[in-house]
Amino acid sequence: MPEELPPPRREVVTGVPRGARRRPPAHTPARSEISEQTSLGATYVRALMRSQLRAGLGALAALACLVGALPLVFALPRARSGPLVWLVLGLLVYPVMWLIARWYVCRAERNEADFTGLVMDPADRSS
Repeated sequence: MPEELPPPRREVVTGVPRGARRRPPAHTPARSEISEQTSLGATYVRALMRSQLRAGLGALAALACLVGALPLVFALPRARSGPLVWLVLGLLVYPVMWLIARWYVCRAERNEADFTGLVMDPADRSS
């Protein structure tokens, strides 16, 4: 009588499914480039500073145009009467200044969000 072999032992492998494994990023995350102070990290920071500077200079230019135009409004012949001066100063200048400031803050926050999105690791963004 031939000797019967025991059935092969089944092994169950447990682990993370292949698709769910965290793959290392194809490139070094920008956060490490910045913290290690590499030339690429310096380029990222310089780009953020340039975009913030552009937003600040744009707001400053708009404010300079607004304030620079006031003497022209006051030089009008009807402007000497008084009510137009107070109307321009009290009702027109401050809302426009507020709009310029609001635009600048929104632009600066958008620049920061874009930079944060660039620096964050893709695996960290989903959580």
